[in-house]
Amino acid sequence: MDRIIELTLDGIAHGGEALGRHDGKVIFVPYAIPGERVRIALIEERERWARARLTQVIAASPDRVEPPCPYYGPDGCGGCHWQHIAYERQAALKGEIVADQLRRLGRIAQPAVADVLVLAEPALPAAGSTAEHEPAGAESVLAFGYRNHAQFALSPEGALGFRRGASHQVIAVEHCLLLHERLAELHAALDVAWPGLSGVSLRAGVNTGDALILFESADRAAPELEINLPCACALRTPAGVQPLIGEPWLAEEIAGRRYRVSAESFFQVNTPGAEALAAIVLGYLDPQPADVLLDAYCGVGLFALALADAAGEVIGIESSSSACEDFAHNADDCPAVSLHEGAVEEVLPALRGQGQRVDLAVMDPPRAGAGPQVIKELAALTPRRIAYVSCDPATLARDAVHLTAAGYRLHEAQPVDIFPQTCHVETVALWERR
Repeated sequence: MDRIIELTLDGIAHGGEALGRHDGKVIFVPYAIPGERVRIALIEERERWARARLTQVIAASPDRVEPPCPYYGPDGCGGCHWQHIAYERQAALKGEIVADQLRRLGRIAQPAVADVLVLAEPALPAAGSTAEHEPAGAESVLAFGYRNHAQFALSPEGALGFRRGASHQVIAVEHCLLLHERLAELHAALDVAWPGLSGVSLRAGVNTGDALILFESADRAAPELEINLPCACALRTPAGVQPLIGEPWLAEEIAGRRYRVSAESFFQVNTPGAEALAAIVLGYLDPQPADVLLDAYCGVGLFALALADAAGEVIGIESSSSACEDFAHNADDCPAVSLHEGAVEEVLPALRGQGQRVDLAVMDPPRAGAGPQVIKELAALTPRRIAYVSCDPATLARDAVHLTAAGYRLHEAQPVDIFPQTCHVETVALWERR
């Protein structure tokens, strides 16, 4: 039988759980908020820590709100972690997590962490306004309806849904509050199921109106498909991606530049967030016309091409073949931009061996981080500034140790909330060579 205890929570963990202390152990409690007095059941105990299930909130935080999603909670969809927390507190907690990780794992005593950048929805005309040029109403926080990409699994009954937290069980979902309205329309209109279908991915170009549906199947035979939606469709099987309707990509526009994004290529799931990240990287690096800028993990070219007009030369490195094809297409009008296809840890030493000069660098590694070898090779090229774009504060902090050892100092970390209602946070960290 689970042991029941009461405790007051006094912090937040990297994984989004509130934490408290009892009998010398750190206790992690999901669906709670720092400052609350709670009753919990211990479900996993180790020597120095334990995990618990929240059974009762004895004294609630003033930031506790009613989750708007019917699928939210420990027995529901695992996509969101913080719908029970008022949005302003969510943003503040994310800043605390970034600073805490940089202190504890990054070994930076007083990291300069800016206030979390909160994204806003486009301003709407004031109520009752009919005049074309009347002032817009106040902007509101973009806390829902922001995702331009969603990956659905299929329930045993063939319905689209998301996996329950820490489980392979699929919860059928009729409507997800995080989806951009274009994706919500596609999701509502879809009624698909055939033998072998294992998943469906929906993507939208928020600023272009494009949409793409990617079906996942182990069956190499393409199904017959009828669809009355204005979108492209493709099928991914073990043999690769094949188009079903239209081309297997969509276009998105960021800060006035169009990007082709193929079905298998990575792109930020929050379009206003992508625009904010590109603007922060541009401001941090401040490229000059004579500078050579390196974009490691360049993907389809979000940062490389956003900065191309300001720098003298831009070099991209990417290992994904589909992203490389997209990059080449997107950079067609940029003669000073070049691309190296391959693993970053292999391309960097080759560039150094060729005597390549690098003045500035940006890197947006996967969730696992860049790692010591990549940082060592990048530092050997001696860029004066590095903008590190991270989707995981813990791996950013671990890489911070290697950047410090390589002769760089953290100037500032700017968290950006491109994943509201979850514990995830994107951070742009500016490193300067000492």
